[in-house]
Amino acid sequence: MGFEALPERLAQVRAELARRAPQPITIVAVTKGFGSEAIRAALDAGLADIGENRVQEAVQKQDELASLTGVRWHLIGHLQRNKARVVAGRFDLVHSLDSLELAQELDRRSQGTQRVLLQVNVAREAQKSGCAPEDAPMLARQITALEHLRLEGLMTLAPLTDDVDVQRRTFRGLRDLRDRIKEEDGVWLPTLSMGMSDDYASAVLEGATVIRLGTALFGPRTTG
Repeated sequence: MGFEALPERLAQVRAELARRAPQPITIVAVTKGFGSEAIRAALDAGLADIGENRVQEAVQKQDELASLTGVRWHLIGHLQRNKARVVAGRFDLVHSLDSLELAQELDRRSQGTQRVLLQVNVAREAQKSGCAPEDAPMLARQITALEHLRLEGLMTLAPLTDDVDVQRRTFRGLRDLRDRIKEEDGVWLPTLSMGMSDDYASAVLEGATVIRLGTALFGPRTTG
């Protein structure tokens, strides 16, 4: 599978961000289902932040590309507690902590500092991971107290819909939650990871600092 269109697609995304977002935005290139060649293409296009959903697939690619330098690996998919030992130390940023038990296990398995985000199920969708919004302030305080974890922000997924109002309401909910945690608990969480290929335009309008793009950069997946 070729990725000749990646530079043009990336230019379109960056133009959209320039129109909509006054804040700096990190683009995470989501390579789930695309193979290691997509990561090489992303690096060639100037994208060093690489996102993977599945631990096993990510580790395989990391091993295949061990000689590459400059890659910043993001785990953006659901993390099970029994995979924490594999994840610790392999990812620059884990986006998907959603419980104290998972955080404690990742902390126990980490030797250095592990940067993390707290995933919040703002839309309260039963099929999606993430803590309930009302549980986030307490979880944030508990995670910041752990020795090896550095909580840097929040992450969420919007409902799969073309309704821009629904998208923006979800992303606004995460931003408001972040601001409330700062005001009431004194915990500043600068990173807001929200927005994917179909809804990143709405996310940046509501303050996203990280967006996670797969098909918008690489085109449709053939697998995964």
